[in-house]
Amino acid sequence: MQDSNDPLARYRDLFHLPDGVIYLDGNSLGAMVKTAPERIDHAVRQQWASDLITSWNKAGWWQLPVTLGAKIAPLIGAATDSVVVTDSTSINIYKALHAALALRPDRSVIVAEQTSFPTDLYMTEGAMADRPKLQRRLIGEAGQGVDAALDENVAVVLLSHVDYRSGALLDMAAITQKVHAAGAIMIWDLCHSAGVIPIELDAANVDFAVGCTYKYLNGGPGAPAFIYANQRHHNHIKQPLSGWWAHAEPFAFKPDFKATGGIRAFLCGTQPILSMTALDAALDAFEGIDMQAVRNKSKALTSLFVDLVLESCGKYGVELFSPKDAAQRGSQVSFTHPNGYAIMQALIARGVIGDFRQPNIIRFGFSPLYLSFEDVRNAAKTLFDILASGEWDRPEYSQGGAVT
Repeated sequence: MQDSNDPLARYRDLFHLPDGVIYLDGNSLGAMVKTAPERIDHAVRQQWASDLITSWNKAGWWQLPVTLGAKIAPLIGAATDSVVVTDSTSINIYKALHAALALRPDRSVIVAEQTSFPTDLYMTEGAMADRPKLQRRLIGEAGQGVDAALDENVAVVLLSHVDYRSGALLDMAAITQKVHAAGAIMIWDLCHSAGVIPIELDAANVDFAVGCTYKYLNGGPGAPAFIYANQRHHNHIKQPLSGWWAHAEPFAFKPDFKATGGIRAFLCGTQPILSMTALDAALDAFEGIDMQAVRNKSKALTSLFVDLVLESCGKYGVELFSPKDAAQRGSQVSFTHPNGYAIMQALIARGVIGDFRQPNIIRFGFSPLYLSFEDVRNAAKTLFDILASGEWDRPEYSQGGAVT
């Protein structure tokens, strides 16, 4: 009944989904849109092979970072000219941190999360490397929350909208308001929320935001990330990677750097056109989409999975690690189990693909555009079968791989 009444059911046919697979890892790598191979093939055989360098103008290669940014903008509640696609999430976090610190030169503290995705923390270390007076204050250390971390010394706060391990969702508007009340700059990491949660960056008065495009936006492995800057900062963007694509006159080839204005100031070097072509195809699937409908289905899918798993698998040691209330989590459900890694490998062998995070977390990401409620029921049943039979205890399922 739920699938027959699903307003998003028609989107499923836009994606290539292998037979016999229930894909619950869209929070790590989204499924491929069916149009991607043809679009990449055209970019290779026509634009590159035949049109050669003329494609920078003829095929719009030069404008792709802003063209794609304009496609992402409505999905995250941003003005069209406030988003650019470029580089990786890690690099964009580094650039955003420097831009934020430049806006608060008299302050000396970066606030981040102890449990954030590690690259966020690594990038804060990098931003601090040549600034000996800077300090890092971690939320979660000794139970410290956002309120306790804020004072007159805080320059910038970097938080993940959705926690990559638990799927817990933070209140963007409320936290941003608190950060601004303390006089600091707010940066949001949207990697686990862009494409599945209605986001209102402009309305929440966010300063900067970054996110990847290969998860719920389905841009492909290693697809370039995006970065957002509120329009009020567009004439004040200072970032350390002063590459020629961010020059005010890139083809004047002047020896000294002069930054361009606006969001293009966050560009650096030549862009990966073939990757951007795949992302362009993926973003077409979101054209005109109702993000609230996406969110409604996401909550329904995850709630169904939580209820089914807790009812059937709780007696086998599975415990919910995500918030029970769907309104407080993203499009992800995580459970813990002492043998989580082996259980996930057994699931994958049975065609239910999720992933594992140390020390004992099994994660399931729900992409509303291509998942059905029947998928969810079958995935929960497969998990029950694996636990009830002890199938997960086979030796091959305990052998670790490079990627978990």
